[in-house]
Amino acid sequence: MYIYNVTTKVAHEIHTDWFHWMKQEHIPAVMQTGCFTHFQFVRILETDEEDGITYAVQYQAAAKADYNRYIELHAPALRNDSIQKWGNQMIAFRTLMQVVN
Repeated sequence: MYIYNVTTKVAHEIHTDWFHWMKQEHIPAVMQTGCFTHFQFVRILETDEEDGITYAVQYQAAAKADYNRYIELHAPALRNDSIQKWGNQMIAFRTLMQVVN
């Protein structure tokens, strides 16, 4: 199992709209690619929130090939949509992890 983790810091000014967009549009679009089996959307606690609130979405892929398919076929357009909608009012970084237990 692989976990594709996307951590995002969101400016206070767009937080409410961004949060609803994630739940109603972005996460469903990612899941509709068929590359992931499950997801978890979490708020990161005990961080400095002066510049914004930090969230992570963890998408679970059954195989590395599923993750690779997402990165090659779907990620560029979905990332571009995010940048076009929110610009520099959010910043994201991505990590791929492998479950080892």
